[in-house]
Amino acid sequence: MTGFETFAYVLSFQRITVFLSLSKLATKSLSVLAFLTAGTAFAAEGGEGVAPSAAQLGDFGGGWTISNSMVTGWAVSALLVFLVLWLVGKPAVLPSKGQAVIEALIEALRGLFEPIIGKKAFPAAFPLLVTLFLFILFHNWMGLIPGVGTMGWGHDVDGEFHISRALIRPFNSDFNGTIALALISFGAWLIIVLKYAGPKVILWDLFGNKAEKNETPGWLYPILALVFMIVGVIEVFSIAIRPFTLSVRLFGNVFGGENLLHGTGFLFVFYFMELLVGLIQAIVFTLLSSVYIGLLCNHGDGHDHDEGSEHGHVEEAPH
Repeated sequence: MTGFETFAYVLSFQRITVFLSLSKLATKSLSVLAFLTAGTAFAAEGGEGVAPSAAQLGDFGGGWTISNSMVTGWAVSALLVFLVLWLVGKPAVLPSKGQAVIEALIEALRGLFEPIIGKKAFPAAFPLLVTLFLFILFHNWMGLIPGVGTMGWGHDVDGEFHISRALIRPFNSDFNGTIALALISFGAWLIIVLKYAGPKVILWDLFGNKAEKNETPGWLYPILALVFMIVGVIEVFSIAIRPFTLSVRLFGNVFGGENLLHGTGFLFVFYFMELLVGLIQAIVFTLLSSVYIGLLCNHGDGHDHDEGSEHGHVEEAPH
């Protein structure tokens, strides 16, 4: 490959990656903002729309309050812990039915995440990803339980009772809840990549010159270094807004589903659709978290594989 071909390939690949990331972010942000604007206007006009903010159930002063989504989060989390302990019971070599179900779920998630994260960082990242997946999944489905969002305080309008402050609300339909999940994911990502990749690998991955020096003309190599520096600055910006994109994506889908169910009178067909959406969003959130970790921590496995392939090719060449 000539120097000009190297430059064109590297520049094209980086531009395509950056522009695709920015376009996807812009599209998702605009669609979510448009939906939230429409949903707020719909609620303001007296429809069945759900308020974006969670209702406060108690105020202790000094900014310490308890919202209905927080109570739902605590209750469902405690129920989830109890369910797992009840299914597993006392672990045994010959698993019970409950233990077999949990082990099958863990193995399925392991097969999904391990190739993405890499074997080196997998033991540290896997417990986090499993917890995030189960937590988000069950809280996404929480809004489908009868009574959630339909019990609470309200008033009569034209002979019909309208809820103004719900007693129970899905945790992930509160933007504060999804922000907390995204910050936990981002904080864990930072700790894991610093431990298993290190600052040197991170800086090289962001700002290093990826062009082959032996195959690149001397005058072109510094230009490529400048290009990669600019791309690195854009990548730093994309990393900084990851908590925002993760939280908005999850909140927008769950909040949209909540409005859809309330606006359509809880039709059965939309229950099935929201079951699917809740599963997809839990997978998307955890997959993106694993991809962010694997982008920096999975270099070693791939490098070893490439070296093994090269050695194998060299050994087979004389034949």
